[in-house]
Amino acid sequence: MAKRLPNMALARLLTESRWTYRQFARAVNRVGTETGFPLRYDESAVSHWLDGTTPRKSVRTCILEALSRRLGRPVTHAEAGLPIPTDHSPTAADTVEGMIDLGRQDMDPSRRSVLGAGLFSVALTIPGWPDVVGRAEAVQTGRTSRIGMNEVDMVISMTERVSELDDQFGGRHARPMAASFMVNTVAAYLRADAPEHVRQAMLSAASDLLYLTGYMAVDEGLHGLAQRYYVKALELAGAAGDHLTYCTTLRGMSVQAVDLRHGAKAMELADAAAAAAPKAGPRMLAFLVGQQAHASAQTGGRTSALRYIREAEAAMDRAESRGKAFGSYDPSSLNYHVSQVRYELGDKAGAVEAMQQADELRPSVYRRTRVQRRGLLAERQLEIGHLEAACATWNLALDDYPKVQSGRADDRVKTMLSLIRPHLKTAAARELHDRARAVAPSALVG
Repeated sequence: MAKRLPNMALARLLTESRWTYRQFARAVNRVGTETGFPLRYDESAVSHWLDGTTPRKSVRTCILEALSRRLGRPVTHAEAGLPIPTDHSPTAADTVEGMIDLGRQDMDPSRRSVLGAGLFSVALTIPGWPDVVGRAEAVQTGRTSRIGMNEVDMVISMTERVSELDDQFGGRHARPMAASFMVNTVAAYLRADAPEHVRQAMLSAASDLLYLTGYMAVDEGLHGLAQRYYVKALELAGAAGDHLTYCTTLRGMSVQAVDLRHGAKAMELADAAAAAAPKAGPRMLAFLVGQQAHASAQTGGRTSALRYIREAEAAMDRAESRGKAFGSYDPSSLNYHVSQVRYELGDKAGAVEAMQQADELRPSVYRRTRVQRRGLLAERQLEIGHLEAACATWNLALDDYPKVQSGRADDRVKTMLSLIRPHLKTAAARELHDRARAVAPSALVG
């Protein structure tokens, strides 16, 4: 018979609550009475729980509610060291719990190395639209608090502000801010009472925030973490009936996969995003098929890649309005995809030309993207033998680099220092190298 292990997680929460065993038991009993299941626990029961005895399912719910009320924040099964009931819906109530646990770990600097250890998984199971749509009712728990569209608008506005910070300064500092907002505010809204249209809108807004947070995790190279955020975004988008965010997230997962050279997975995800988009407008169509073009090119599908990129160009010509701040697709984005397709198909000079056009068209607010893409452009200019042009482009990237906190921007600078080293006899290369060493963190300089 396996020996029970003490529940240290529950013990930590009890210490935080400053309750005695008797006070804790009484609080659990009160919650039970409120929910129609009178309980009569005393301090001996609490002692058993702390020693590792697992309370029955209905009691676990009362324990979590009592602790949540006392601590003024959501407490999840995982945080309390309690197993999630086996009949818990995988795409409903525990989606909120999983979001809380994930965000809380991301807020804790001591957990960053653990979170970052997760690798990108090509075997990750992606919930399909039929699996997640229509499950919203299980998220609602009937708490006494009530929300309206003002709270939804606040979540949308906060997500837009965090996205703007990410665009201008990178996600290194913005992501923990998003995680904190998710745990301390959005989770409570998802569990509050609300009219049906408000509840759906809040689920959609939370899904957008999860997608953005996953995107910022990609920016830091935390690919396993990013996948976990993305899957939660898919689940909430399905619960909200929000096709747009569901498709946008799948497409973001494809971008992550193609950048990591997992071409087959990127193609699978890009196709799934396109298939799930009903009656996509021209900009959304360009957004989706542009990614299909890149993934096709990486997997050797020359004919399909060229067909997709022509479809994206035609759709962009028809597009009239701009999309969401962090989900938009504009002529600069399209030229980036043209460049990637050309590069994958062996047209390196054409790839450089399209990347230069993308840089010229890119709005000035996208500073982080500008640093990353200029770094990539310079690498490809050097690859075709244009050393002076590459140095000039890298210098433009360095103009913005000190203002950006981004793992991908750091990677571009680290790559630049490596690529330029063989050319230090050239004055432009030597000046660039010295400038980069002066502005880059010591960890990159080596």
